[in-house]
Amino acid sequence: DLQICQHRAPTCCTKKMEESYQAAVRRERTQSIQALNFELKYMIVGHITAFQEAFESLLRFAENRTSSLFETAYRPMAKEAAEPVKELFTDISLYILGAETTVESAVLRFFDSLFPLVYSRLINPGITDLSEDYTECLRLTRQDINPFGHYSKNMVTELSKSLWASRMLSQALSLGIEVINTTEHAALTKECSRALVKMQYCPHCQGLTLIRPCVGYCLNVMRGCLASVSELDAQWREYISTLEYLTNEMAASHDLEMALSGMWNSINEAILHAQLNGPQLSATVDKVCGQPRQQEGTLSSANIVPVKEVTEAQTFVMAHASLNNKRREFISYMKRSRTFYASIAERLCDGDLVMRDSSTCWNGEDVV
Repeated sequence: DLQICQHRAPTCCTKKMEESYQAAVRRERTQSIQALNFELKYMIVGHITAFQEAFESLLRFAENRTSSLFETAYRPMAKEAAEPVKELFTDISLYILGAETTVESAVLRFFDSLFPLVYSRLINPGITDLSEDYTECLRLTRQDINPFGHYSKNMVTELSKSLWASRMLSQALSLGIEVINTTEHAALTKECSRALVKMQYCPHCQGLTLIRPCVGYCLNVMRGCLASVSELDAQWREYISTLEYLTNEMAASHDLEMALSGMWNSINEAILHAQLNGPQLSATVDKVCGQPRQQEGTLSSANIVPVKEVTEAQTFVMAHASLNNKRREFISYMKRSRTFYASIAERLCDGDLVMRDSSTCWNGEDVV
């Protein structure tokens, strides 16, 4: 009653053993593909972590630099500006990770929050009544009167260019892991599991436990079994080219590090622009939002924060160098894996599975 290992000679197999062999080849095939995938997956996962750490390091540096700008140059509003600054960098981090947000919405929301502070602490430092309604009116007015000139738009343009490649790379790396995981668990067809049993276990039914498959036979069986996986070859090559393009894009004109480290300067220029146009802004705001209550004298000391020493240039240089090295290492490794799916049958038939240097091997029917 054997279905797969039928042979003229007497056999020591049963139908139940054939079923066990089919379960075994399914398990072994999954394990052998997982073993092949391990190094590639480990490399991608390692670089997702390494890129993420480098991004976070650069973001922290840019955030600290921006905070120190307020603490040194704009102390009257430093304490209140801390939250909008934190939100801006959180939004940028989420954008790089692929969240449904845009650089433009993050930057413009930051400037919306910043305008009431600039207006009440720098342009009209006597204002005490910053009610919710008045603050909201200032935020909405910002969009119409554009107090920060072209600096807010420029910041959007610069960051969008450089962060786009980082976001795409982050998503592309996650996609790579998804593809690898899917190929590991691709279901075996009935014909394939029968062919694998015939190749690996039918010799056992005749007591030939040490005979291994012939190389050509193994390649034919594996290529048949992995036809759907090896069809990924063209797309995988294209995927590697895309990764190469994105890493080059990050390192070229849209340099992420430069864009992030220059954010504080853009914000500073924007605030200076608003201060220079203070009288015109005040006239327009008074018409739209009305005149708030004023108080003569000094500002409350609650708004003054101590100046922190920021000595992080070294950290930035290290994060910058680390990110560049990671890019180079990663892309040279990935380029070597271009033929990963084209050569998967050859790699599975390598090693212990087949008989390489012997005159006798199993051809599916007999020992030859």
